[in-house]
Amino acid sequence: MNPPDPQERTPAERVAGAMASFSRDLGAMSAFRLESCIHCGMCADACHYYIATEDPQYTPIWKVEPFKQAYKREAGAFAPLARLLGFKRAVTAEQLTQWQHLLFDSCNLCGRCSLICPMGIDVAELIEQARHAMFEAGLAPPELYAKAAHQQLTGQPEASVEPYRDQLIAIGARFGVTIPLDATGVDVMLCVPRTDIVQYPAAVAALARVMTHLAVSYTFRSDALVAENYGHYAGSREWQRDISLRLIDQAIACGAKTLLIPECGHAYSVLRWEAADLYGAPLPFEVLAVTEYLAKEVEAGRLALEAATLESATFQDPCQLSRKGGVQHAPRTLLHAMGIELKEMQDHGAFSFCCGGGGGVVDIASAAPLRYRTVETKLREIAATGAATLLTSCSDCRRTFDDASRHFGEHSLDGGPPAASLLELVAQHLPNTASAP
Repeated sequence: MNPPDPQERTPAERVAGAMASFSRDLGAMSAFRLESCIHCGMCADACHYYIATEDPQYTPIWKVEPFKQAYKREAGAFAPLARLLGFKRAVTAEQLTQWQHLLFDSCNLCGRCSLICPMGIDVAELIEQARHAMFEAGLAPPELYAKAAHQQLTGQPEASVEPYRDQLIAIGARFGVTIPLDATGVDVMLCVPRTDIVQYPAAVAALARVMTHLAVSYTFRSDALVAENYGHYAGSREWQRDISLRLIDQAIACGAKTLLIPECGHAYSVLRWEAADLYGAPLPFEVLAVTEYLAKEVEAGRLALEAATLESATFQDPCQLSRKGGVQHAPRTLLHAMGIELKEMQDHGAFSFCCGGGGGVVDIASAAPLRYRTVETKLREIAATGAATLLTSCSDCRRTFDDASRHFGEHSLDGGPPAASLLELVAQHLPNTASAP
């Protein structure tokens, strides 16, 4: 049963919903993490929100304070004493409302705080659990709630004049590529980011072009086109499961051995690392990011790429791919295969700073002022490389950088390059297709 509309919640219902969700998520590992924090502040030094503002409220572990407060009061080793002496007060609806900004507007779930924590606390996982509680309290941002609700019902995060299926076919006709739909008995099932369908159709065409070049049997599925999972962004475990099952069921229906995730970092982490738990069994197919898949083809000698004419490039490592998924070598394998000089940012690979738009933040209107302030950390690192081209393998990163460019004007990167798709670059340098879009 879907939760009632957030506008209909009373303060008491908000607190009850949040605490019920928190109790469900609280296990031995979460309790261990909450007890292990030594308040060293290293997670703050790792967080781009704190770095940009130097405001202590953006310390990552502080973002779960209401739930740590509830744990210490209700379930911690000294909970009776905490209640008796008033060390920990009961969480209030007003407090939860204040924390909405910290859990959604000012966190990308990027995991840099988790990587740096000397106690091994997965702070980002705790924040994700806190988002679950906020959703049950009716405090998910309205933009994420609306998109998640629509995607859970229809498979699309939003209504469109033309269904995404028809838009996909139109992209194939526009770019002259084959778009196989609803085939069965294939090796690979593809999905696409909503962002690419709406904003970067050439990336969709590039995906189809590369797969056709590899002579792999593949298909898109009309009922499971969208890679992003807005249930995950909004904090609804139930909706996240429903949206993931749509993709899982279609991959099983077409007999795919591989579900290929396009340039979308959060889609990758949701399906690669969380979907099996929600499905209740190991997935009967492999989940790979497109960069992983193509790098394997290069290393196996099945994909040869022509030399690129780029002077130099720098690469934005998407957080969910590089830090959470370990997909760091693959994009560099593709760049090396095209003979591209890579100028690394000061913080790259697992230590790369987030673009600032991940975790659904780029969709939240109230988050924009802080996001623009935060992205400057990344823009300075990009500009410092002096690279002629900025490449990434995440459509949300690309969208965030393009939005920053519009916001700051033509000098937003201090003369640096606009963001471009690594997948599109690969498609442009297939043998005999140098002029392809």
